[in-house]
Amino acid sequence: MNENGKAVIAVDAMGGDLAPASVVEGSIWASQENHGNFGMILVGERERIHSELSRLKATNAPFVIQHASERINMEDEAVESLKKKDSSIAVGMRLQKEGKVDAFISGGNTGAVMTHALMTLGRLEGIHRPAIASFLPTEKGIVVVLDVGANAECKAINLYQFAVMGSVYTSQVLKKPTPRVGLLSIGEESTKGNEVTLLANKLLSEDDSLNFIGNVEGRDVLKGTCDVVVCDGFVGNIVLKLTESMGGFLTWLVKKRVKESFLFRLGAFLVKVSIRDLRKVLDYTEYGGAPLLGVNGICIICHGDSPPKAIKNALKLAADMVQEKVNQRIVSAFRERGQSNK
Repeated sequence: MNENGKAVIAVDAMGGDLAPASVVEGSIWASQENHGNFGMILVGERERIHSELSRLKATNAPFVIQHASERINMEDEAVESLKKKDSSIAVGMRLQKEGKVDAFISGGNTGAVMTHALMTLGRLEGIHRPAIASFLPTEKGIVVVLDVGANAECKAINLYQFAVMGSVYTSQVLKKPTPRVGLLSIGEESTKGNEVTLLANKLLSEDDSLNFIGNVEGRDVLKGTCDVVVCDGFVGNIVLKLTESMGGFLTWLVKKRVKESFLFRLGAFLVKVSIRDLRKVLDYTEYGGAPLLGVNGICIICHGDSPPKAIKNALKLAADMVQEKVNQRIVSAFRERGQSNK
């Protein structure tokens, strides 16, 4: 926190395919909209950041610039990236470890971000494995899906912990007091699924503090059957990428039909506002980024091709997590369950 008690967020200015241009512009947007609710430190190559600020005529923007001489590329191996001690990711994580910032966001190499978070920040008390939580639109609002990529293989206890973390996150940040938790499986019956899913169902059913509604199938995710969907990172990543592709597919389909039919062109013209709203619902930039839950800090992972709008919303998300004390509440939830030392 700064001297005014506001959150301070470190931004990986060099992370992502569109960096630093998109990151700097998104940070400017955030500074214009947050009305001083949080501060920002842009981490990266000082000259390139200054160049972008000049290009955008924002040299007076209220940013602190923390120089980092190295950059982790998208093709770098996660473990090998640890050797770049002065990379923007490494420096940003250290700032949080040292208490100089309250959160860190990056659109850079996801594996590197997770590895640096674990090695620098460590895990929260009681957490076996962190999980990436993502937001998906549903018929009834937003559903939080985790894990979506941090853990390709999981044990039942991992899925159970994902459920607790997801429930705490959803209740605090999305303001759903008793979020419905579903376990993604191949059938609604508790007897359906592989060995890990069967055991996870049992663990979840035995926790009276969770609003566990049982197994849910893939078709239930976008129906809004539950507020939190739990699965391993392999399945979750496929669900996420498939859902994100829907906007582009629907756009292609409408354009194709418009070319084929005058009546369809007329219909598309009449409902163009609805089509625009539909694309907005499916637009990942509305949600900013995905929090890495379970690490001893706040870390938001953004898409590599995040435009300024996504960066702006990721910054707001990070500030909300700081404000709502999400990590402290997760630790408390596990202490209440007697799992803080397990």
